[in-house]
Amino acid sequence: MKGRVYLDHNATAPLRPEARDAMVAAMDVVGNPSSVHAEGRAAKALIERARAQVAAALGAEGADIIFTSGATEAAALACAGRSLSGAPIEHEAVAAWTDGALGVSPDGAVSVPAPEHAALQLANSETGVVQNLPEGLAVSDMTQAFGKLPFAFNWSGAQMALVSAHKLGGPKGIGALVVRRGTDVPAQIKGGGQEMGRRSGTENIVGIAGFGAAAEAAARDLAEGRWAEVEKLRNILEKTIAAADNETIFVGKASQRLPNTSCMLTPGWKGETQVMAMDLAGFAVSAGSACSSGKVRASAVLRAMGYGEADAASAIRVSLGLDVTEDDITRFAETWLKHLDRHRARSGAQ
Repeated sequence: MKGRVYLDHNATAPLRPEARDAMVAAMDVVGNPSSVHAEGRAAKALIERARAQVAAALGAEGADIIFTSGATEAAALACAGRSLSGAPIEHEAVAAWTDGALGVSPDGAVSVPAPEHAALQLANSETGVVQNLPEGLAVSDMTQAFGKLPFAFNWSGAQMALVSAHKLGGPKGIGALVVRRGTDVPAQIKGGGQEMGRRSGTENIVGIAGFGAAAEAAARDLAEGRWAEVEKLRNILEKTIAAADNETIFVGKASQRLPNTSCMLTPGWKGETQVMAMDLAGFAVSAGSACSSGKVRASAVLRAMGYGEADAASAIRVSLGLDVTEDDITRFAETWLKHLDRHRARSGAQ
């Protein structure tokens, strides 16, 4: 019997071996990074190495990399005290700080009339749709794009960016706020003045080391074209399903998307039902963002793009990773189509 197939990489990616090795090595680092003795300096050097690795992978050399507990904390640090406009497609970590007033087109594009007072994600976690970031943008959530798309923070036009380690194969519980030099970022967690005075508290050395190693490995994979191969598999999946069923909609297909993401909307078949059926069949997919404490509800992203409540609740997200094979995709498509046939047979008998 073949094992399970993990197709929920946008929720979290498997831990990279490079990150695991770096974390294990960091556990043996004794000193506190704020101490001035040799042990403390060794711990500080580990953090600064990871900071340089993350900056290089992001194309953010010269920017400040402030380590946080994740992208959610980074969003709070970036957005607190600011009056920001945003779109309903933003991740909840950013939407909590914005007014949701920016309009979204049916293809997922967002118009930003005043970038200096706005937040805009680079890529959407549910649909994979990629945005064109305007010059002078206050904040951008780059979490999903980091490691999957070729871009540089320094060229993006954004003043600040949010990133998270576990989306690219690093550990959970560590992220960063990237800040263009000269941008004012008042501290929210005050105390010892760590992280350039922006985020106090003894640093998570193990997590930071894993983040740095994962970022470096992710940049290497991107440069070697591995995500282009993933995109081919994503396209095989969509073509296979489209050839067998003409009712399923691939949301955002006409737009630039993340290479690994397919948001499949099948009218009349609830996304949560699909997720459970696929789970029992050995495939892990999701019905949207994984950051809602287990709640399943109609996607706010799809509603913002103009889909009705029922249709928005009839979507699943399939997000591939570097370890997914063509056989995995073929088996998933065949299994999903069998369950679709059963659903329609049951619905027709009622």
